[in-house]
Amino acid sequence: MAGKACCGLPGGHYTAAMPKRRVDAEAFFRRLAAANPDPRGELDYINPYTLLVAVVLSAQATDASVNKATEPLFKIADTPQKMLALGEDRLKDYIRTIGLYNTKARNIIRLSEMLIRDHGGVVPQDREVLQTLPGVGRKTANVVMNVAFGASTIAVDTHIFRVGNRSGLAPGKTPDEVEGMLEKRVPEKYKRNAHHWLILHGRYVCKARKPDCLNCAVSDLCAYRGKPTA
Repeated sequence: MAGKACCGLPGGHYTAAMPKRRVDAEAFFRRLAAANPDPRGELDYINPYTLLVAVVLSAQATDASVNKATEPLFKIADTPQKMLALGEDRLKDYIRTIGLYNTKARNIIRLSEMLIRDHGGVVPQDREVLQTLPGVGRKTANVVMNVAFGASTIAVDTHIFRVGNRSGLAPGKTPDEVEGMLEKRVPEKYKRNAHHWLILHGRYVCKARKPDCLNCAVSDLCAYRGKPTA
């Protein structure tokens, strides 16, 4: 497929005592970049429209489950026009293994209608406009802006929320607060890929139940007080 993207669930949780010291954001991202110079997300997509659909489907679902459903779906419906031709009932048949599939199918059909009616069938390159589409919140819009259009947006999912709080890099009580902190703290040269580095780090290293601190590239920079000492 044309590419992959990252996403996840809004909000999230982290464990153990909150950090107090300030984290060196420059060093933090320099190391993540050195370990993974060209980070890629894990949602399959073909074009901006299929990326938008995939991210809408990914709410409260795993990327793997979305990819399994969208592989056959995108072979026959990779534009808003083709999705409308497919229809809501047939769309449900493709995505019924994904949580909340009834609501998601309805939103995908409605957003496809709006894209055709209001935007000439093209996904708009504007975060605020994207958020007017059914089923598209700030996180989804940020993912599309970042992955499809190269904007330096940071979509705070459950992984980024956890990493930001646990490490002390960007503490906040809500995803919006964490996003605001990251906007302030991430050095400009790292913002384009910060979204992917943080999600992948949270998914595979700084995991929710058992963070792999002993194999973490930024462990000594992290302010997490629950780290093992050996």
